[in-house]
Amino acid sequence: MTRTDVFSGFLGAGKTTLIQKLIQDVYRHEKTVIIENEFGEIGIDGGFLEASGIEVREINSGCICCSLQGDFEESLKKVLETYHPDRIVIEPSGVGKLSDVIKAIEKVDGLEINSACTVVDAARAKVYSRNFGEFFNDQIASAGCVILSRTQLVSDEKLHQAVEIVKAINPKARIVTTPWDELTGKAILKVMEGAVSLMDEHEHHHHDEHCDCGCHEHHHHDEHCDCGSHEHHHHDEHCDCGSHEHHHHDEHCDCGCHEHHHHADEVFTSVGFETIRKFTKEELESILSKLDEQILRAKGIVKNAEGGWLFFDYVPGDTDVREGSASYTGLITVIGSKVDELELKKLFGVE
Repeated sequence: MTRTDVFSGFLGAGKTTLIQKLIQDVYRHEKTVIIENEFGEIGIDGGFLEASGIEVREINSGCICCSLQGDFEESLKKVLETYHPDRIVIEPSGVGKLSDVIKAIEKVDGLEINSACTVVDAARAKVYSRNFGEFFNDQIASAGCVILSRTQLVSDEKLHQAVEIVKAINPKARIVTTPWDELTGKAILKVMEGAVSLMDEHEHHHHDEHCDCGCHEHHHHDEHCDCGSHEHHHHDEHCDCGSHEHHHHDEHCDCGCHEHHHHADEVFTSVGFETIRKFTKEELESILSKLDEQILRAKGIVKNAEGGWLFFDYVPGDTDVREGSASYTGLITVIGSKVDELELKKLFGVE
């Protein structure tokens, strides 16, 4: 059986950065295939992962757990047949539902789910949970481990708020709050696999049935638990937690996470375009500062007017522009709930 690690996470949470860390510390010692799904027309992250010597199979033009679910399953089968990997790492679209990704993996013979984690930006958990709960909350409810990103950049109060949001959705998830720079990739993978919790002072306390720390493995035996993360609670017809597999048969369910509620491409729009235009770092920062609140993510790689290439990454309130490796041409992708392609091209000065 090939072990499968799934790295879910909302737009710009830091999934690719986390995978790169694990590549350096763990995955490069194994025969690993990374499958990426970009919600958008242009895949940008793949080049950075390929530079690490890991095989990348990108699936663009939609969400693997929705419109491309069949293609996703076939791709998994082809990966197994072609590469016979020790491990497959899956980075779903940021607006995909982790529950659907897990279901797709379970349909493929020869695969076993080693871990399913969700990366959550500590600074944006409240906003994303409130505005995009159908997708954001499903990712948390379906994860065994939630890894908070950028915790070193937020106040203790903000961090506590993020933890409470996660616990409210999935009280039993193992939660990583320590800044990633202070952890090894091996330590993070152990948490993902359930071997140890970084929020746990006593390694074996998960055997305590009354423990509320959120990291024990066996809580799903409690039939009265309403946490929403155990495997068997979907037999309770009155459960309103929103994470069980079969609740979509309940016509009165309003939890917002069943299969037929919304697909990502019904809620989000992605615009991608190529350009040969050159930009300065200051120019890019100025352009990104003018994006409105309906834009959830922008990223790209373009020629630097001063020589070389610039990679940019934007989420609301946070812009990162840095030097990057060359691309075959300039690439820009913007994702949001409402995106005006003509206005964006005008803003970036692209015809």
